Amino acid sequence: MSKFWSPFVKDLVPYVPGEQPKMARLIKLNTNENPYGPSPKVLEAIRAELDDSLRLYPDPNGERLKQAIAGYYGVQPSQVFVGNGSDEVLAHVFHGLFQHGRPLLFPDISYSFYPVYCGLYDIPFETVALDAQFRINVADYGRPNGGIIFPNPNAPTGCLLPLAAIRRLLEANTESVVVVDEAYVDFGGESAISLVDQYPNLLVTQTLSKSRSLAGLRVGLAVGNAELIEALERIKNSFNSYPLDRLALVGAVAAFEDQDYFEQTCQAVIASREQLVSELQDLGFEVLPSAANFIFARHPQHDAAQLAAALREQGVIVRHFKQERINQFLRITIGTAEQNMALQEALTALVQ
Repeated sequence: MSKFWSPFVKDLVPYVPGEQPKMARLIKLNTNENPYGPSPKVLEAIRAELDDSLRLYPDPNGERLKQAIAGYYGVQPSQVFVGNGSDEVLAHVFHGLFQHGRPLLFPDISYSFYPVYCGLYDIPFETVALDAQFRINVADYGRPNGGIIFPNPNAPTGCLLPLAAIRRLLEANTESVVVVDEAYVDFGGESAISLVDQYPNLLVTQTLSKSRSLAGLRVGLAVGNAELIEALERIKNSFNSYPLDRLALVGAVAAFEDQDYFEQTCQAVIASREQLVSELQDLGFEVLPSAANFIFARHPQHDAAQLAAALREQGVIVRHFKQERINQFLRITIGTAEQNMALQEALTALVQ
């Protein structure tokens, strides 16, 4: 700790991302990256942008990308916000929409960046316990609050909250913003973006890191009422007027334009997920219902931390969380058929 730090910095507990290992030939199933590469049209668009124009600033408003997103979801460009990954978008959401002095509500088992943002922006919060099946019960959110946020599907559980339940949540919380964080929705859920015109307090965030295979490009978005979007634009333009570079902008537009590739890769991940779930259940694992590109599984006879360590020795990395209630679960990213087979073979040798 340095005497030059601002006083609040010493109390921050930063988010710890999943490991990005430097070792070669590891099967990396720990950070929910897509096993399939981005659309060839994305790569083509990025290559075409590699010219002398890189000396110029990008479009600060990302208008072409906003139009592509608006057209895809059937909303207006004024209802779309774009940022440098969904984590930056969420940071602006916390800063611009949740600082009301009342506690922010989110699940007790959820995206671990949420309490980090609360610490960064001095936002009081309360966690709401998932039920015994690790599901969100919207009735539990019927308490005074300064906002509600949750991933859907939830992370790290993968469990999905249906749109009917989200409607009930919105109708019971008309005086605060409800944010649905849809990082994984394309792998089995239905987006709440279809509800934004009916509920002015609804904001939906998404990322191109997962279903569109662009984790390395860093593009995130939010869709909601134009007044909510204006708050995010004010924050963004007081922080970083050029969050998305020229390559990210053209690559993201191409990703939304190549619908066929997007659907093919999502369906491939879903099919692999269902096959892996069946295989792990045959090995005695309990696997939570998942609508994401990962599964959350535990074995009644084997310690999760020991399994994770043993898998690593065999060249397979999965994510283990030490948090109470879930410290016997492994979060396993869906890989290619070959990667999933290697995982299944390694687990077979460990649990049988």
